[in-house]
Amino acid sequence: MRYDLIIFDLDGTVLNTKGGLAYAVNEARKECGLPPQEKDFIISLVGNGTRKLIERSLAGEKNADELFEKVLSTYQKIYEENCLYDTYPYDGVTKMLQTLKSNGIKLAVVTNKPDKPAKILIRENFGDLIDEVHGNVDSVPVKPDPTFVFMTMENQGVKPQRTCYVGDSDVDIKTARAAGIDVISVDWGFKTREFLTENGAGVLCSDPGELLEQVCS
Repeated sequence: MRYDLIIFDLDGTVLNTKGGLAYAVNEARKECGLPPQEKDFIISLVGNGTRKLIERSLAGEKNADELFEKVLSTYQKIYEENCLYDTYPYDGVTKMLQTLKSNGIKLAVVTNKPDKPAKILIRENFGDLIDEVHGNVDSVPVKPDPTFVFMTMENQGVKPQRTCYVGDSDVDIKTARAAGIDVISVDWGFKTREFLTENGAGVLCSDPGELLEQVCS
């Protein structure tokens, strides 16, 4: 095995959360008197944490600065209560995780999604397959800051050269580089293969089976 620990991103990597994220954003906008936005547009705003998601959603709106905290808090409440809505593992991901686990590889998730819904989503979709989950908390900067990656390697007792980060975005590539670990990009999530290549992706996988081949060879 090439790795002892694989750290995954969440949104667009192990779980398709597009429907749930778009639902929560639009429900928050509605409650705050704003029109809905297209699902694909909302998903294009994801990647740098909740505050950035709402800030980008409000770009161009009148009184965006005044609305920000209200929309943010409304979104956080709605998403926390409905994080399982229209959210599911990508095809083949659960089997891939089971195979990695059975081969003795430690598995973790480090995401910019808020910590509470991140832990709920991983537990409800994957049970005990994932050894450690870190979502965003106020005391730690969001990715590409590598703090949680370092913490996970320390907690799991694995060195950087035996660790790989798997994600679907440019933020994930930057996170892995900041942590000094290998990175594998996947194009089944929120970003296209072309986008990932343009943003420095080296190893690219298009399905979980291909990812298994990369990490187990």
